Amino acid sequence: MYRNAMLLLLTLALSGCGLAETAATGATAASSEVEAAKQARKTEQQVQKQVDDAQQLDAEKRRAAEENATN
Repeated sequence: MYRNAMLLLLTLALSGCGLAETAATGATAASSEVEAAKQARKTEQQVQKQVDDAQQLDAEKRRAAEENATN
């Protein structure tokens, strides 16, 4: 009886370690995905700013060209 109880406790302890490791691995993966999403958002904002700046520059050049054409 004592031997069976010890075997059961050992089995449960080892099973618990596996579950804890799996949970830790899952949390690490989720954390990495969150960080990747933040980086992607930052990159998207930078690209959008570059597009906006390019459009503004193009509009200014067109305005200047129109002014020169009318003069």
